[in-house]
Amino acid sequence: MNISTFVQLIWLLSAISLIILVLLHSPKGDGIGGIGGQAQLFTSAKSAETTLNRITWALTIIFMGLTVILSAGWLAP
Repeated sequence: MNISTFVQLIWLLSAISLIILVLLHSPKGDGIGGIGGQAQLFTSAKSAETTLNRITWALTIIFMGLTVILSAGWLAP
């Protein structure tokens, strides 16, 4: 497995994770709390939404950065 394949794998996993996390967001601010009591893992619904936002932003930055790296051809095939 070369570095290009490894980066593509991370890119794919970040894309799938990002899709799932965006679908977990609730327009009413419920976020994870709207999924049958799973918000009890967090201290409050506000904390759950804040954590979800931070993870989503981190995955967005990773995904966009890897997209630029892969599309620019900076890695040897």
